[in-house]
Amino acid sequence: MPRSLSNPTVAHQPKPAVKAKDRDPVAAGMRDAAFNRSASFNYFLSDKFEAGVALRGTEVKSIREGKANLKDAYGLLKDGECFLLNAHIGPFSHGNAMNHDSLRTRKLLLHKAEVRKLEALTRQKGFTLIPTRLYFRKGRVKCELALAKGKQDWDKRETERRREADKEAKAAVARSQRR
Repeated sequence: MPRSLSNPTVAHQPKPAVKAKDRDPVAAGMRDAAFNRSASFNYFLSDKFEAGVALRGTEVKSIREGKANLKDAYGLLKDGECFLLNAHIGPFSHGNAMNHDSLRTRKLLLHKAEVRKLEALTRQKGFTLIPTRLYFRKGRVKCELALAKGKQDWDKRETERRREADKEAKAAVARSQRR
């Protein structure tokens, strides 16, 4: 119904509130775009670093769609630069012939001091860089790298035993509080 200027009661009625469409939680930075679940199972994770990732436009769009996988990915330091290898970012659904390669090597953007620190830490025997998650911060894709040392099979079993014991203890506490 069009507003009537002659009728003052109609002209001064407030417009109905229209809910703004919420942003995608991944794009808004409220949820991780990709998470490496096997990292904490296969490695002891210690220091964590945040790095920017040099990406192409179709890669960013694919990450927003949730097509990123860090399962087999790792970080590599070479010639004072840091790279992300084996990170799978699926092709963009509306991409054309110029779509990106899924497993290409991507450059990680770190300060020189951070790269020097990482080089010193990864020279120690058994340490490597493992990406633990991809997420958005202020519209930019960030990668969380963790300094990691590989677990042996017995370490993995011990971690599983500890997790199971914690789970049982929480269940027992919850049962006793219900009574």
